[in-house]
Amino acid sequence: MDIQGKAALVTGGGSGLGEATARHLASLGARVAVLDMNLDNARKVAESIGGLAVACNVADAASMQAAIDTAAAAHGPARILMQIAGIGTAKRVVGKDGQAAPLEDFTRVIEVNLIGTYNAARLFAAACAKLDPLTDGERGVMVFTASVAAFDGQVGQQAYSASKAGVVGMTLPMARDLAQHGIRVCTIAPGLFATPLMRTLPEPIQQSLAASIPFPSRLGKPEEFAELAAHIVHNGHLNGEVIRLDGALRMAPR
Repeated sequence: MDIQGKAALVTGGGSGLGEATARHLASLGARVAVLDMNLDNARKVAESIGGLAVACNVADAASMQAAIDTAAAAHGPARILMQIAGIGTAKRVVGKDGQAAPLEDFTRVIEVNLIGTYNAARLFAAACAKLDPLTDGERGVMVFTASVAAFDGQVGQQAYSASKAGVVGMTLPMARDLAQHGIRVCTIAPGLFATPLMRTLPEPIQQSLAASIPFPSRLGKPEEFAELAAHIVHNGHLNGEVIRLDGALRMAPR
């Protein structure tokens, strides 16, 4: 699909990988709606790229639908969904105090990362399926965000790994499901990236993490994630695939 002139939704677009993706799509001529829980962050990004900022909670059906409708009113119906919004946490099943991990922590991560991805996908797909087909009968493209933790999660990452593994497991059946509507679905599983959250860690820890990556031995650049996301949109034969973007990293237990 040619990105030029297409309407795109980027969830989690107010910072990190989402911001980089929103900026890259805009540079390629897309009409970008920046969806984020933090409206101030979304506005800063949107104003700098000539896009639209929309407050959105991907895990809430009404909020996600309202965001899609608001973006469509401004840019026309979206043909591109970049589902990047997500949260992370680390809790041992049994803490140092001997108590079981709070169930609500696990539930919240699953709700945002997995249910939120499905919620955004189902509502986007329902709208996209009504659009006229483009070349090869294509109507739209969705790119989800998983993590290498879906495959080799570390100690304490039960909730995060489970949520991202769920996104991985959903990719192929959703691609098969939506094939009849001409909507492609792929997932990127990033490794360690230089996001604002990563930059809050002490420099020695950042360097240690970077050194654990076989090659190149550095943190991933958000722009590299954005470039891959855009390539998935461009490459019409990429469908139902999960792509690790991690410099050959395999996470150690801790």
